[in-house]
Amino acid sequence: MKIAIVHDYLNQYGGAERIIEIFHEMFPEAPIYTSIYDPAALPPIFQTMDIRSSFMQRLPFVKRILPYYLPFFPMAFEQFDLREYEVVLSSTTAWGKGVITSPNCVHLCYCNTPMRFAWRYHDYMQDREIGSFTGKILALTLHPLRLWDAVSANYVDYFIANSYNIARRIAKFYRRESHVIHCPVDCSNYRISDDVDEYYLIVSRLREYKRIDLAIQAFNQLKRPLVIIGEGSDRERLESMASEHITFLGRVSDEILQDYYARCRALIFPGEEDFGLTPVEVQASGRPVIAYARGGVLETVQEGVTGRLFYPQTPDALADAVRTFDITSVDPHAIRLHALQFDVSHFKEKIQAYLEECLSRNRVCSVNG
Repeated sequence: MKIAIVHDYLNQYGGAERIIEIFHEMFPEAPIYTSIYDPAALPPIFQTMDIRSSFMQRLPFVKRILPYYLPFFPMAFEQFDLREYEVVLSSTTAWGKGVITSPNCVHLCYCNTPMRFAWRYHDYMQDREIGSFTGKILALTLHPLRLWDAVSANYVDYFIANSYNIARRIAKFYRRESHVIHCPVDCSNYRISDDVDEYYLIVSRLREYKRIDLAIQAFNQLKRPLVIIGEGSDRERLESMASEHITFLGRVSDEILQDYYARCRALIFPGEEDFGLTPVEVQASGRPVIAYARGGVLETVQEGVTGRLFYPQTPDALADAVRTFDITSVDPHAIRLHALQFDVSHFKEKIQAYLEECLSRNRVCSVNG
């Protein structure tokens, strides 16, 4: 069975690119089609893969001014010749689902979210801290891009959503049903520690929309130790707000991060995320999560068992959750057991099983047709 993998772009490394790594582990012979590829921005393992970039790879200064080439993306993916493949497995937040496949091909799309800048423009502008000039250019392209995005959703035979949160968006914007397979975490990278410290922990990019300021205000009240790991454009402002109980570490190695996960009293998660890998990673370390009760954490944190959810999104509500949550009542082994359902091994099994189910459906349709 000939399989092709498709991804929006390979010029950064995050959760979406980790999905591509896992797809490659499952189907090592499958080529990966993408708009642009920057080997320097990715782990060395990507250099062993058969990566086939589009004509956009040759556009002037594409790595530096990629957002200005938005109108080229639909053409880039529609021009890929995928006639030889029986299965196309795309992973996307925007463009990858737009490949055109042959009538007998099964196209499964693992959707991390519908195109955010098209359907949630104001949130996207705030999240990415995009300037007014770039924002005006983006706004001019949004109507035709929304039309293309809605049409290209019909190129997909079966949608997989990374959470029920995203499944609802797929239903709203594309009017399509989706099968939910949660984002994976490699739980073997995390361990339970017998030595739990007094600090609470935040691991996040330091951007305004992450609402780290809310946590700082809460911990200024509480006068409890808070360690913040991560970098971002909001760091200077956040440091100016913080009391002496709050420590900024910037970026740290994976080994140091794993140690901080294992020894924290709890992870503080004050923002809203589509899914959120960090809460699952800390639970794989046997530690609880105190999170704002919106978004993906509603699917990954069990109230009173693996953490505490707070509402509304205010410093007082977070401070109250920290005060009233009895950390000593949680069982680290029960927390880790809960996290294991999101392990990469289960993700692979579920993807394989759903692929086989979709192929079976298509065979039945072909016979009945």
